[in-house]
Amino acid sequence: MVRMKHVYWTVLLLLLASLIPAGFAGAQEKVLLMATTTSTEDTGLLNVIAPEFKKATGIDLRWTATGTGKALKLGESCDVDVLMVHAPDAEKKFVADGFGINRKEIMYNDFVIIGPAADPAGVKGKSVKDALLSIQAKKANFVSRGDKSGTHMMELDLWKVSGAAVPEKEAWYAQAGQGMMATITIAAEKNGYTLADRGTYIKYENNMKGAPPLKILVEGDQTLLNQYSVIAVNPAKCQKAQVELATKFSNWIAGPEGQKLIKEFKVMGKPLFTANAK
Repeated sequence: MVRMKHVYWTVLLLLLASLIPAGFAGAQEKVLLMATTTSTEDTGLLNVIAPEFKKATGIDLRWTATGTGKALKLGESCDVDVLMVHAPDAEKKFVADGFGINRKEIMYNDFVIIGPAADPAGVKGKSVKDALLSIQAKKANFVSRGDKSGTHMMELDLWKVSGAAVPEKEAWYAQAGQGMMATITIAAEKNGYTLADRGTYIKYENNMKGAPPLKILVEGDQTLLNQYSVIAVNPAKCQKAQVELATKFSNWIAGPEGQKLIKEFKVMGKPLFTANAK
C-alpha cells in the first residue's frame, strides 16, 4: 500500500511538472539588457566585467555591441535597460530629451590616428589638425567608421575643427560602416589611415602578435580624449525598462569593485582604459 502511494505521488508530481509553462523555472532570473559601443566588446572588457557583476549581484548582463548612435537609438526604442557609450554630446542630448537618467562617467582612454609605418602622408608626430590636412592634401587612403558611432562622431568633429571640408565621396575616403576592429582591418588592407580608440588598437596589436601593420602616428592631443559613461533608460519613457537593475549596474561599475576591474584590465601589460568615476 505504501509503495502504491509512492507511485501515485510520483506520477502526480510528474504530471504537475509537465503542466508548468516552459521557461517558468527561469522566470526569476534577473537579466539586464545593455547597448554598448563595439570597443567595450572588441577589447574583451565586457567578458571580464559581466561574470564579476553577476557574482556580486546575481544579475545576468547581456549586451548588444554597436556604434554609440545605434546604441542610443536602442535606448530610445525601449529595447534595452542601460547604455555604456562614449559620445558625451549625444549622451547629454539623450538625457535632456528624457530618454536617459543617472548618467555617470566611468572611464576613459584616448583616440589615436593610426596608419602604415611608411606613413605616406607624413603625419607622424603632427597635431591632429595638421595630420588630417596632410592626409587630405595627399589623398592618402583613410577609412572612416561611417556608422554614427562615438568614434565616427569624433572623427567628423576633428575634420571640422581642422578647417577642412568633411570628406564624403572622395575616392581616397572609405566608409566601413562597421565596428572598430573591422575598420582597422580594412584600413590595413588599404594601406591607409583611420581614427581608433587606444583600447581597441592595443587589442589589435596583441592579435598581430605585437607586430601590427598599422602604427600609432598621432596621439596625445587634448582633443582626443575618449570618455565613456553609463546611462539608465528612463522608465518614464519606457515602462518596461528595468531601472532598478540598471541602477545596480551603474553603481557597481562606478563603485570600488567595478573601477578596480577597469584599472586592472590590461593587454600586453598595457591598460586599455583609465577608471575615472567620481
